[in-house]
Amino acid sequence: MSAEVSGGFEGLLKERHSCRAFLPRQVDKATITRILEIAQRTPSWCNSQPWQVVITRGAATERFRSAIVEYAAARKPEPDFAFPREYRGVYLERRRECGFQLYESVGIARGDREASARQGMENYRLFGAPHAMIVTTDEALGVYGVLDCGAWVNNFMLAARSLGIASIAQAALGAHPKFLRSYFGLPEARLVVCGMSFGYEDAAHPVNRFRTSRAAVDGVVTWVDE
Repeated sequence: MSAEVSGGFEGLLKERHSCRAFLPRQVDKATITRILEIAQRTPSWCNSQPWQVVITRGAATERFRSAIVEYAAARKPEPDFAFPREYRGVYLERRRECGFQLYESVGIARGDREASARQGMENYRLFGAPHAMIVTTDEALGVYGVLDCGAWVNNFMLAARSLGIASIAQAALGAHPKFLRSYFGLPEARLVVCGMSFGYEDAAHPVNRFRTSRAAVDGVVTWVDE
């Protein structure tokens, strides 16, 4: 049994990818609820379960899509949690590799800043997804709340994949927290960790055909035997 479970879990990890083109088909509420029920088993610091989410459906998604596109097009990001100060060494290499794969998949030439900016705005168009999610934490929990929410986001995406639903976690979608708190009526004490778009994948779209690489185990672990 354990081998089967392990194989199934590994398969989900290999199947899951950041989907950047969705079909307009809605995910029924029962399926979304089931994904949430599975993700709710995520472990957290002192079992605090700090994640609170807003999920849009139907016409609400379309209103939000239009609103966030208009807002983000005219303003710079001001996230609750600062973006990385810089990417160095291997982290920069991996970031570039991912970016080059993305741009190549949609025919954007290297150095074409205008086209890359247009592609970046697809984040706010939710990549055509029928559902958006905003993930928040309690400000008093600090970094531990963020870590717990990150674990929950990962488990939500894996649970979604297990039920045939594609997703993409988005720092960009959560990069305008003042707007999000106002738009959704969130308390000031709820800090925005990230956003997510999810739905059924458009498998025919070229942007969904590339896969990012992963470092070998020896590149991320230091063994201490004595």
